[in-house]
Amino acid sequence: MDGAGRLARSVRSLRPQADLKAVAIGAAVLMRGLLGFGRARPTPVVDREPRSRLVAMIERLANAIGFRITAVAVNGRKQLTQDEVLAIGGVSGRSSLLFLDATAVRERLKANPWIADATVLKLYPGHLQIDLVERTPFALWQRDGRLSVIADDGAVLEPYVSHRFVSLPLVVGSGAETHARDFLALLARYPQVNAVTKAAIFVGERRWNLRLKDGLDIRLPEADAGNALAALSKLDKEDHLFSRDIVAVDMRLPDRLTVQLSDDAAKARDEQFRKSRKKAGDA
Repeated sequence: MDGAGRLARSVRSLRPQADLKAVAIGAAVLMRGLLGFGRARPTPVVDREPRSRLVAMIERLANAIGFRITAVAVNGRKQLTQDEVLAIGGVSGRSSLLFLDATAVRERLKANPWIADATVLKLYPGHLQIDLVERTPFALWQRDGRLSVIADDGAVLEPYVSHRFVSLPLVVGSGAETHARDFLALLARYPQVNAVTKAAIFVGERRWNLRLKDGLDIRLPEADAGNALAALSKLDKEDHLFSRDIVAVDMRLPDRLTVQLSDDAAKARDEQFRKSRKKAGDA
């Protein structure tokens, strides 16, 4: 049934109908028009409760004369189950194909964050086909201690993280969700660094830090982050930087790299320095 109230039939599904069924369909279509189905802003002709009962009655009539939804095909789903898709679209076991508003079902589906687009086809007398384009889970986003699953455009797909998403890259901080796609693509160009990164942290909505899997913090500059990542990769290949007893590497200044030792390493260095000064004094 299209927006003008005309009955749209698939060529494949057209079959001769009995006169009684045709009369019933005509009556149902008339009642549909009176009740405001298919209008952009339906004008209520009866109170909501009586109207609801009347809708249920004519849907039962449509089902009784052969327009019950007997088969459903949902194509393109990966994360959502068929039952979830039907529930989102408002399609139930009581729905008749004759009175199903395909446009309204499509709009309800597209309002779900997992669904980028949807096509709803009614194939008379009783087949419903839904074709989905789902968004792809891209990363985990942490803000204010809460984790969400996001798409590559930053849209939140789920406000929680189920087990199947735990291996996605993690980005942290306000604004990280909308900048993650470009930065993670840049990071992937340096597998030496990417392989040991646990999280990318967006600082002040202007630059990134890296938290490595062993706890090491890398403070990247606001500009030329790619050059900094290239330098990091080279330092680890040549000097095993990531294996050293350090807790932070600061690369924010363009002309220098600052390394912060761990407490144990700092104590050992101070002790070595003290011994060296003592020997120099004895000499």
